[in-house]
Amino acid sequence: MNFLHRERAVLDTFMPGLDQALARYPLGELECSPSPAIQAFRDAGGPGLLVPAVNAGAGASALQAVRVQRAVGARCPSLAVATTMHHFSIAGLVEAAKYGDGLEGLLLEAVAKDRMLVASGFAEGRAGQNILSPHITAERRAGRIVLNGSKMPCSLSRSMDLLTASVVLRGEDGVDRLAVALIPAATPGITVKPFWGTPILAGAESDEVILTDVELDPAMVVATEVTADAVPDALNIAGFLWFELLLTAGYLGMASALVERTLARRGGAQDDPTPYLVAVEGAVLAVEAVARAMADEEWSDALLVQALTARYAAQDAIAHTTGACQAALGGMAFIGSPEGSYLASAAVGLTFHPPARSRMARPLRDFLDGRPLRIG
Repeated sequence: MNFLHRERAVLDTFMPGLDQALARYPLGELECSPSPAIQAFRDAGGPGLLVPAVNAGAGASALQAVRVQRAVGARCPSLAVATTMHHFSIAGLVEAAKYGDGLEGLLLEAVAKDRMLVASGFAEGRAGQNILSPHITAERRAGRIVLNGSKMPCSLSRSMDLLTASVVLRGEDGVDRLAVALIPAATPGITVKPFWGTPILAGAESDEVILTDVELDPAMVVATEVTADAVPDALNIAGFLWFELLLTAGYLGMASALVERTLARRGGAQDDPTPYLVAVEGAVLAVEAVARAMADEEWSDALLVQALTARYAAQDAIAHTTGACQAALGGMAFIGSPEGSYLASAAVGLTFHPPARSRMARPLRDFLDGRPLRIG
C-alpha cells in the first residue's frame, strides 16, 4: 500500500531500521512505560535529527522532520510525543545559540554523537513576553549555579540524559539575562515523581521532574546577551513554529495509523477511500506547507498564525477521521482488539496541548484586525 510510504522512506533515511524495529512490537507493548520504542529511537540515531550537520547531526529540514514525526506517530504514538519534546529542545538550543557564546555547538555535537535524549523543561513562550521565564529558578552560589523548581508533565522524564531548562540568571553586573541550563539527569537533587495517570500515551514517560538545590558548573549554562525584559520575538516564534508543526505531525500520524488499518481491512479495497483519507491528507498538506515556508520565508507572526491554523485544522481532521474509521472497522474490530480505540483516543490528545483553540479566539481576531499576535 502506498499510504505513508513517503513518510516511512524519510524516516528510514534519517533513522535506519527504526520503522521495522517498531513494527515488530504489538502496539500495547510500545505504549507501556517503560517502552522499548525509546531505546530503538536512540539506537537508530534519532537524537541527532535536528542537530545541524556542522555539529555532527542529521540537519533535517522542517519538512523532513514533520514527515519523520508522522511516520513515528503511525507506529508508536508515545514515541512521537516524547521525541517531539526532544526535538523541540534541540531546536530551542539551536536558536539560543544565535545569542550564545559558542559552547552550545559542543553540546549539540555531544547529543548527536552520543545519542543523548534531551527532555524539555522550557517554559511555554508568549509572543512579546518572556519565553524563558521559568518553572525553574536559578541563582549564583559560591561559583556554582543552583536550580530549584519542577516541570510537569515532562516527557522522557525516566530516560533522559539531559534536561534543558529556561532560566533567568543575574549576571555579575546585576542585570538579569536569559540562559539555557543543560542539566545531566544524574545530577544530585533531580527526582522524578509519578504524574501521568492515564494509560494513553504512557510510553512518553510524562511525569514530574523536580529540581531541589541542583548545582551546576556555570559552563553547563548557555548564557545569552538577551536581558530578561527584552526577549526577542524571534525566539518565541521559532519555538512555537517547531512545537506546533512537530506535535501536529505526530498526532496526524496516530490518526493515519487508524486510516491505514481501515484501508487494509478485509473488503476495504472495494470502498471509496476518501472518507478516511481526504481530511487527514489535507491536514498533512497544510502542515507541510508551513514547514516548506520555514525554509524560504521570514519566521514571523503571520507564519505562526499559519502554523496554528494548520494545527487546528488537524484537530478537526482527526476528530472526523477517527470517527469515520472506527465506524468502518465496525463492532467486531472494537471487540476483538483495543488498538483502534487506543489510536483514536491518543490522536485526540492534540487538542490538549497549548495554545488551546478556545484561548486563541480573541488573539487571532486581534491579529486579523492588525494588532500583534499574542499567545493565550
